[in-house]
Amino acid sequence: MPSPFPGMDPWLEDEEVFPNLHERLIVYLSEALNEVMPPDYVATIKSRVWVDDESRREPDVAVFGRDRLHNGSAGGVVTLPGLLAVGQELVSDPVEEAYLEILSPRGRRLVTAVEVISLSNKKAGDKGRKTYQDKQTEYKLAAVNLVEIDLLRRGPYVSAVPRNRLQRVGKSFDYHVSVVVAGSPNSFHAAPIPLADRLPAIGIPLDLGVEPVTVDLQPLLDRCYDTGRYRELVRYGQSCDPPLTPEQQAWAGGILRAKGLLP
Repeated sequence: MPSPFPGMDPWLEDEEVFPNLHERLIVYLSEALNEVMPPDYVATIKSRVWVDDESRREPDVAVFGRDRLHNGSAGGVVTLPGLLAVGQELVSDPVEEAYLEILSPRGRRLVTAVEVISLSNKKAGDKGRKTYQDKQTEYKLAAVNLVEIDLLRRGPYVSAVPRNRLQRVGKSFDYHVSVVVAGSPNSFHAAPIPLADRLPAIGIPLDLGVEPVTVDLQPLLDRCYDTGRYRELVRYGQSCDPPLTPEQQAWAGGILRAKGLLP
């Protein structure tokens, strides 16, 4: 069953739901691109990995045979004469985040990067945000096209296209797509997206002189909603996070009641 909303569903921004949506959308974007791109190009899914120091946990318990118990150790705790145990270092699990690269098979040259902005990309002070901003700089220095799809209202603005340039074409928006076309000087393009609007079909740049390809985002989001069974996960009876404005809440409530999702 499709999403009740014409565009982005704000309840999908929930921290428990959006990471799964992020992964699905990346996969469906890669499929859609490979269906329409010229033979000389291919979209591949890559992963960016970093360690999140804020998500540290106690080390997993390891069980060994008798031959591993020595030097006074037992159960992983080491006793050293003359020293007091002051605790164990917490383990930080690596975080893995998917994104897309469009390559030219001739030399496997990176042409365009397609990023769906994640929660960690917009979390102030988080290592994931710093890692993402470093990657933006790498794309610019390497003259790689960058497409960024931001379906999150929370957090600071992180897209490579300057915010003031985006506001020139849409002073009020909730989501947006921004594109930096590699070249000198850089060419900026953007699509501001109000909550009530359908997600747009966007042009994806390839090499200079090669016609851009177009991908329609809304059918991909609708497919995510269906295959992810998000209607079973979200709680439309509760306020979404981040909350809507009173006007947006009234608009969303009318849609949900018309669809039978609210009394």
